[in-house]
Amino acid sequence: MLLHLDASARRAASFSRRLSSVYAETWRAANPQAGYVYRDLAAQPVPHISEAWTELCDYILEHEITEISRYEEAVRTPAHRRAWAVVEPLLAEVVAAEVILIGTPMYNYSIPSSLKAWLDQITFPKMSLAGRSFVVTGARGGAYGPGTPREPYDHQERYLRDFFKGHFRVEDVTFIHAELVNARLDPALAHLRGRHEESLAAALKEAAR
Repeated sequence: MLLHLDASARRAASFSRRLSSVYAETWRAANPQAGYVYRDLAAQPVPHISEAWTELCDYILEHEITEISRYEEAVRTPAHRRAWAVVEPLLAEVVAAEVILIGTPMYNYSIPSSLKAWLDQITFPKMSLAGRSFVVTGARGGAYGPGTPREPYDHQERYLRDFFKGHFRVEDVTFIHAELVNARLDPALAHLRGRHEESLAAALKEAAR
């Protein structure tokens, strides 16, 4: 199954959505019998974690529960049941997926809060999603690739890569970025419009491949 998430607050003019859509269409054409689930994290935001969620997390850690199928054992109160009602469907989608596709822009050097809220809800101590793949289609206003002056400010790709490895034990991660998208609007970056167009074309080609 492909789990497809979009986190951009933009609709028609979103490059991360455009890239994730191309990837999803290509994947589904190559896997016509596989399942597909889509979530728009901007249109239907996942709530932030609650105190009851932290209690679920504490119980799972204290009782050394590492199997995701056993997490519900931590539910002991009405507040826990309300928190679990949020977590359970989100986590079930992730567990069922072979590939998790995330379309996300870079906001203020990092990821949108909508994506962070989703990650918080589905993440518990010492869990493993090994065997799955993550694909991230990103859009960034500037250039943050290796060797660029702004490379140290990239807390989008680096954060997600570290998160998937550190929390989920997943190293099969692919990033596809369209960079310098602000060159389309910012007069100060107008001279970089050609580089943006090259980056976008390369990203669309990679997503389709």
